[in-house]
Amino acid sequence: MRLSRSRIGVVVLFGAMTLTLTALAFPAVLGLDKTDGNQNRVVASTKFGPLTEADRDFVVKVRAAGLWEYPLGEMVMRRGTTKAMKTAGEHLVVGHAGLDAMCREISPELGITLPNRASPQQEGFVASVDARTGGDFDSAAVNIMRVTHGQIFPAIARIRASTKNTLVRQLADLANDTVLDHITVLERTGLVRYDEVTFKQTGPAKLPREKVTPPPPQPGERVLVLRPRPDLDVNTASPTPTPSPAAP
Repeated sequence: MRLSRSRIGVVVLFGAMTLTLTALAFPAVLGLDKTDGNQNRVVASTKFGPLTEADRDFVVKVRAAGLWEYPLGEMVMRRGTTKAMKTAGEHLVVGHAGLDAMCREISPELGITLPNRASPQQEGFVASVDARTGGDFDSAAVNIMRVTHGQIFPAIARIRASTKNTLVRQLADLANDTVLDHITVLERTGLVRYDEVTFKQTGPAKLPREKVTPPPPQPGERVLVLRPRPDLDVNTASPTPTPSPAAP
């Protein structure tokens, strides 16, 4: 059966849209939860301890997470429709500014080149949320971020348990506190769809590596700084647990 040129175009367009929607429906920090190669291979010997591929990937991915969650946090601060949403946005901005500062501090010591852009998939998350309004905006932002934070949480624990590098260990400690805080404030919005989130965390779509890898900076490109926000009175360490519904 022969297809006309116009029908071929429709099929190609539909296929591209399907791939995009699948990527957004199954957000995943694939560089952390499913890495390629021998992640235990030592790639550098430093005065802070050996640096493995997994250690290096972790630092890069923490940096990349901030490159999309920080601007999304700013967006949520401006456009969130509830106080809980705006609070979540503040925590995202402050938390990732702190993580970014540590990544920029330790990367020269470890010989790690940091990206200045998030991965194409992560930039797609931001564009998807930005295209929505009102309560739909709130729900999309909360659930995309709750899935990605839920995926990176166990990855942080694996790095913290296995790394022999003291700087990577310090970053993992800060990341653990920050991600737990972000999960907590996202859940306090009341918008997390837990069954859907659990399914997406455990069954992410398999995407081409170039879609989930942050592009390297251009030669001579200045390191992008996520601006600290001391004007926001926010503590992103040791979050207060959400009270149990059974508590009096």
